[in-house]
Amino acid sequence: MSALMTRGVLFIHSAPTALCPHIEWAVGSVVDRRTQLDWAAQPAAPGMMRAELSWAGVPGTGAQLASALRGWAHLRYEVAEEPSAGVDGGRWSHTPELGIFHAVTDAHGNIMVTEDRIRYAYESGAGDPAAVYHELSLALGEAWDEELEAFRHAGEGAPVRWLHQVG
Repeated sequence: MSALMTRGVLFIHSAPTALCPHIEWAVGSVVDRRTQLDWAAQPAAPGMMRAELSWAGVPGTGAQLASALRGWAHLRYEVAEEPSAGVDGGRWSHTPELGIFHAVTDAHGNIMVTEDRIRYAYESGAGDPAAVYHELSLALGEAWDEELEAFRHAGEGAPVRWLHQVG
């Protein structure tokens, strides 16, 4: 019987050149194989590099990749993991200024906001529409999307490498 598998993508939106080999090592330690990314200059941040990696692995690989890269100064990245049988998908976004954001996603990549999070938004807003909007904006990761948008567009049309997890 084969293990349950899923797919995903790692987007390194910007990284200092000196950090690139360390990122490859961290990714390789998660997917249990040597990893060499195709680095390119990041036009949205002169002096920084960018890379993309499509991967296949067991559910939870996306969380492991996000954790392996979390907290590194000057690193902007996103990890997306597709849902698989009985397992929700996920999206992790990281910027130096905002830290890490995680959301559960559906089969189409839409962020799923839980009932409790919505309830918290309108209860904490106590009749203040701006406060409710702020809480829902946090739940959707809008600040991360706004910060990363220029980096995403700078990478359109870039080559994507596929990596399959061993074991």
